Amino acid sequence: MGAVVGTLTMQTKQRRPSRDKTDDELEMTMVCHRPEGLDQLEAQTNFSKQELQILYRGFKNECPSGVVNEETFKHIYAQFFPHGDASMYAHYLFNAFDTTNNGSIKFKDFVMGLSILLRGTLREKLEWTFHLYDINRDGYINREEMTEIVRAIYDMMGKYTYPALKGDVPQQHVDAFFQKMDKNKDGVVTLEEFIIACQQDENMMRSMQLFENVM
Repeated sequence: MGAVVGTLTMQTKQRRPSRDKTDDELEMTMVCHRPEGLDQLEAQTNFSKQELQILYRGFKNECPSGVVNEETFKHIYAQFFPHGDASMYAHYLFNAFDTTNNGSIKFKDFVMGLSILLRGTLREKLEWTFHLYDINRDGYINREEMTEIVRAIYDMMGKYTYPALKGDVPQQHVDAFFQKMDKNKDGVVTLEEFIIACQQDENMMRSMQLFENVM
């Protein structure tokens, strides 16, 4: 998108040499992303057209351009965790929403992910969570990735973390995770191992149901 806009701007300069740099910069700031049609998004998500309109108004209020970059996403997310450092967890969350890996989240990206988290089937929610934890996108969760996620969660919760973060606490959580999830003891957790173990965990099942009645 940036290359296309840049090319169009260069062509405009060539046709209208009287325009100065300020005019061109103003034109660039007015280029806003427009989302997919509501009918199309309604068909692709589990939201009604009215719900999509409400979500879009909120999205545009926070991001007038219609596109969120990682720094903006981190800033918004940090407001929910004022007593901790949410930047690293927000980084992983941003990557989970940025399904095209282009460094930005459009309204469609946002609402597709939200649809899964709020209205998706149990398997869809677990698959989304697995991909959040699978940082390098190789189809497995390894110990290094899980350690990074656990540390990011502790950093995000800050002083409200219990028990207080000590040197071995993240490793204890990782060990417990792999003890429960890694059934064949090969050092990595597959999607199927993750889903089966989560379905057998009452706490995980309750957490999957938390947001079902948000909207």
